[in-house]
Amino acid sequence: MNAEKRYEIMKRLAALRPNPQSELHYTSPFELLVAVALSAQTTDKSVNLATAKLFPVANTPQAMLQLGVEGLTPYIKTIGLYRNKAKNVIAMSRMLIEEFGGEVPRTREELVKLPGVGRKTANVVLNVAFGEPTIAVDTHIFRVCNRTKFATGKTPEEVESKLVRYMPKEFKKDSHHWLLLHGRYCCKAIHPDCPNCPIADLCEYKEKTAT
Repeated sequence: MNAEKRYEIMKRLAALRPNPQSELHYTSPFELLVAVALSAQTTDKSVNLATAKLFPVANTPQAMLQLGVEGLTPYIKTIGLYRNKAKNVIAMSRMLIEEFGGEVPRTREELVKLPGVGRKTANVVLNVAFGEPTIAVDTHIFRVCNRTKFATGKTPEEVESKLVRYMPKEFKKDSHHWLLLHGRYCCKAIHPDCPNCPIADLCEYKEKTAT
């Protein structure tokens, strides 16, 4: 795919959603960090249902640590892998207090040191909470980029590297949202909605759906 196609794709996706937002509910960097950590292999909707009850009780590292694993578990037991996630959130809260003064760090290198925080989670926090032009590659973005040929790769890291290189500068900051939402609602894993896709004529996917 050439640069002109990439630019036009992003121009169209940006026009559809001029002010894209994360679909996770949060009011602080810490709440976002917890929500993203909980969202692995589950839906944003299920995370929002859980955090709507959790955050009024514990929305700081100190309050979360005081809650403890046993106290946190009932709030998130409807979320997949909740036992492991509970341990990670409590360990994360402890490290934030002990090593970062209770504040969410603003570099990827520091964020990935936190329990349960990988590169994707770190990139989301940097982008959404702090406005950095990072591009987190989740399953939706990985699929969209490979299917359209916008940025192909065998791993999320490879796709991310190409996105950073190929993404037009003016779209880079919000590109994560535009690609993710396009994958979530149009370029779906099973039966993508090609007939109603705003970038179908630019997409290089050979097996487009007809209906």
